[in-house]
Amino acid sequence: MWNNRELQRKIEEWLHEDIGFGDVTTMSTIPESEQGVGILYAKEAGIIAGLPVAAQVFATVDAALAFKTVVEEGARVEKGQAVAEVSGSVRSILSGERLALNLLQRMSGIATRTSEYAQAVAGTKARVVDTRKTTPGLRMLEKYAVRVGGGHNHRYALYDAVMIKDNHIKGAGGITQAVAAARKAIPHTMKIEVEAETMAQVEEALQAVADIIMLDNMPNELMKQAVALIGGRAVVEASGGVTLETIGAIAQTGVDVISVGALTHSVKALDISLDLNQRKR
Repeated sequence: MWNNRELQRKIEEWLHEDIGFGDVTTMSTIPESEQGVGILYAKEAGIIAGLPVAAQVFATVDAALAFKTVVEEGARVEKGQAVAEVSGSVRSILSGERLALNLLQRMSGIATRTSEYAQAVAGTKARVVDTRKTTPGLRMLEKYAVRVGGGHNHRYALYDAVMIKDNHIKGAGGITQAVAAARKAIPHTMKIEVEAETMAQVEEALQAVADIIMLDNMPNELMKQAVALIGGRAVVEASGGVTLETIGAIAQTGVDVISVGALTHSVKALDISLDLNQRKR
């Protein structure tokens, strides 16, 4: 899922950013003894992702708060449907509300968008994957949300796979030279992916024995030809400007993977709110 220690460190940083030396509004208007229940509910339909993260936010604010999920992680919800509730100190609930909602909304928006893309390629062999076009500091949560929505992850960062793109090819003097240099430098367990914009580059990547060949911004007919040429000798990825309107036709070309930056870089957050149902102290 994610590194819990790393997530805890980030949550503490984010809470400090938001609360600082204290939530002055809450502390000055709400009695310390006040107890209540906050209901988190969806204000639009979508896929819920990030409930465990929201729970960890509230637990970090106040370990005495009780967080209860109403729906399961990954559930599709309708407008107005409750997704979770948090009970205990009203002060603590209000102080943790914004960070919990920010993360839950962002992650649910990504899961919802990913689900739409995954449904658009249903019935083909293509899998939808994310990219490194993530929000700084949120990558592990955003990539998790992609999985919740039915997508898959590409490489996590620069350190876990070789991806030779156009500028690497220029800097190395060609695909052949770049792949050979990478092969000498990396462990035998690591994959090498090469970006190709033309059929000539596809042929060169095949000759260099690339593990994965990315067809970058190729027209669909040319992608079909590239898939036929590769003939299963490498994993074939399609990339570049993929939209919900175009992904179905791209999947029909026979590619194995379709990477979509829009899953994370420009996604709309799912509208989720918290209403306080106050109890007598």
